[in-house]
Amino acid sequence: MEVGLLGAVLLLCMADVVHSFAVEEKEDIFRRMVCPAFLMFDNAAYLADMTFELPCNCKPEEVSNVVWYFQKKMGGHETTVLTDFSGNMVLDSGHIHVGSDVLKRFTIRMFSLIIFRAQVSDSGHYMCGTKKGDFFYGYDVDVQPTKHITVAFLDIGQHVQNDYTGKAFSLFTTFWDWTKCDRCGVRGEQRRIGLCYMQSARLHPRYRTVLPNVTSCGSRAVPARLQRSGHRWKPEVAIRSCMAPCPQEDNPQEGVQAISNVIYKLGQKPWLPHVPTQFHKHPLGRDLVIACPGARPEHAVAWDKDSVRLYRSRYLVGVNKTMRVFIDHGNHLHIRRVRFSDRGTYFCWREGKLVAGLRLRVSYEAQRRRSLDDPETIYIIKAIGVSYVLVGAIFIGVHLCRCCLRVLRYSVRV
Repeated sequence: MEVGLLGAVLLLCMADVVHSFAVEEKEDIFRRMVCPAFLMFDNAAYLADMTFELPCNCKPEEVSNVVWYFQKKMGGHETTVLTDFSGNMVLDSGHIHVGSDVLKRFTIRMFSLIIFRAQVSDSGHYMCGTKKGDFFYGYDVDVQPTKHITVAFLDIGQHVQNDYTGKAFSLFTTFWDWTKCDRCGVRGEQRRIGLCYMQSARLHPRYRTVLPNVTSCGSRAVPARLQRSGHRWKPEVAIRSCMAPCPQEDNPQEGVQAISNVIYKLGQKPWLPHVPTQFHKHPLGRDLVIACPGARPEHAVAWDKDSVRLYRSRYLVGVNKTMRVFIDHGNHLHIRRVRFSDRGTYFCWREGKLVAGLRLRVSYEAQRRRSLDDPETIYIIKAIGVSYVLVGAIFIGVHLCRCCLRVLRYSVRV
């Protein structure tokens, strides 16, 4: 008993040492980095629906809590304060909805600002400072849209966009590294995300970039007369096939293996993967969006329905305009107007590993009383109102024409 208690005490002491070491390391970073005398903005570009982190790279030693500010345009009158004035905010990223306000999609950890599921409207200037309005560090964030994104399937000979060179600027795509193969043991796919960048000697000097005279197309460093040209260049995604072996798992003991074989034979569907499976009942005719647990847009994610592989070369959004089942660029699986044929088990791969399943059951929607503020009721009322207006307009138009014809005939006779 005394030995166990002594071990627990030693473990707690080691944990305190590690924690204090981490805090000390963070403080040493602030001691080494001196804040600039004139506030500059580091350029950072991301794709919509991604989660990104902005560290406050410098601050005075006496400042214990930082306040983050967001400003759409530099020098504008509208400034959003992103803080609870205590230095942090507890937030569960799993409960964040796409399109919600930025005030509901951020958290502060160790002086760093984290934005979940960024939207194009989140583009702008982010500054860390104090309650009094003293700024230490700034970022110029460019969130590029996924709408009308350019997709190149390399397996069928498609190519990425060629660079464009104008009189005072040039446009090109900067690609990230290839993701991991999204499946293992079978044919999978890899993605490579590319963002729009511009090279020009006319960029604003207050914005810092990794390469001289190069910044993202949506950066505020781009002059106003060149911004329209930059917005025409869309982000890109390159997709190719891949094969990756599955990692070897530890084999169970001989007795355990024999018992599992017996249980396997007693099961109704022994070919189904052994992953956590959630059951979901969905009404017929309603839209459904399925998210892979723990996955982010930059992860390698794949979807299967039972034993059918849902490859992006066929199911990626935009491949076919009449698609009812598709995968968006945020790795969500969409099923529009759910049918009985959509019943089955949908499996999710993340970073080359099968992680979860969802068993979908489709049923008739129970009858319910609709209120006047129900979206479908409002739509029906609008449709009926527009129909009455059109019928009334046609009725009045016909009678006006008949009256005009009668007047013309009468005038001719006279």
